[in-house]
Amino acid sequence: MGYQNQLLLLVIVLSFNLPCSGEENPQSPHPLDPVTRLPVYERGEAGYHSFRIPALLSTPQGTLLAFAEARKNNLNDSGDIDLVLKRSQDRGKTWSDLSVIWDDGENTCGNPCPVVDRTTGRIWLPLTWNHGEDHAKQIKDQSGRDTRRVYMSYSDDDGLTWKRPYEVTESTKKPEWTWYATGPGNGIQLTRGKLKGRLVIPCDHNASLEGKVVRRSHAIFSDDHGKTWEMSEPIGEKTNECAVVELVDGRLLMNMRSYHGKNRRAIAYSSDSGNSWSDVTLDQTLIEPVCQASLIRVRFPTADKSGLILFSNPASTKRKKMVVRLSEDDGKTWTASLLVTPDSAAYSSLAEMGDGEIGLLYERDGYRTIEFVSFNLTSVQTGS
Repeated sequence: MGYQNQLLLLVIVLSFNLPCSGEENPQSPHPLDPVTRLPVYERGEAGYHSFRIPALLSTPQGTLLAFAEARKNNLNDSGDIDLVLKRSQDRGKTWSDLSVIWDDGENTCGNPCPVVDRTTGRIWLPLTWNHGEDHAKQIKDQSGRDTRRVYMSYSDDDGLTWKRPYEVTESTKKPEWTWYATGPGNGIQLTRGKLKGRLVIPCDHNASLEGKVVRRSHAIFSDDHGKTWEMSEPIGEKTNECAVVELVDGRLLMNMRSYHGKNRRAIAYSSDSGNSWSDVTLDQTLIEPVCQASLIRVRFPTADKSGLILFSNPASTKRKKMVVRLSEDDGKTWTASLLVTPDSAAYSSLAEMGDGEIGLLYERDGYRTIEFVSFNLTSVQTGS
């Protein structure tokens, strides 16, 4: 065989082993076989134009809490936005009527990122606020009426009633930070190490540094069961909305929306329980369209079972193709995946429901619907 023919053959062989440009590996995930699938929030419901930014939590009593931003007049990220909730006590088969947790007139209330303190049983709900007439650009360039502020609420009765949100901006946001978001998604409570019991909330912010606006992720945390909150050191630039899990060795893994221009998720690690973070790298498996994602630990390894972490996001360069992935080695590799929908999809939030069942609350259909779907963990492990 001549040199040119050999070269052509090599190119053909290599082309069959490369991922498609801008998409994940050609081996497609198997379609998810749901236990339950139904809409929780739909455009036009309760007089609201639309709903966005889902956050799902399974309480110690087994109740599912589905939080969302209820956008009164349009789909915009600013304006009259309320924070709303629906509850399910039958594993997502039926849902309560919509209840409003926070309505501050025509201002913007949102970015839910709940976490359960397993010591006290209290459900903490970090949130953000801004003036309803300030658009994101005005907040980022500091030309608006106010800035982005950080708030806390909590519930001691399984999500039935909530403490009126109160501000914690002073201890959780630096003066040079402009835009700010808690989560959205869920926080975690550490289960090991010297700071066992610490509540950790993934966050992000924009900062004005030397005339340049930079995006960076960070965390806020509490070591006194929510009485006070502190902030971590910022993570590397070009990072944004994020999710965090605790690893077997006690480190934390932060998985982040990335503006590195590679359509891959950014990751960083903390060896001091979230106080500081490693340099940023990109997870080459986790394709993204620059969008929020969800990351949860299902279990730590035991004598007879591997540890499991789940991840969900639109696995595409566009906001479509919602996929749930599984890792059995603390996020080093992603060995199994299920396709939730091949169509339009965006933000998502996973929750471990117990008895081997997983819940997912996610945006679909061009933000017309926030849908709940539940599925058996074994279906992800087997990829069927």
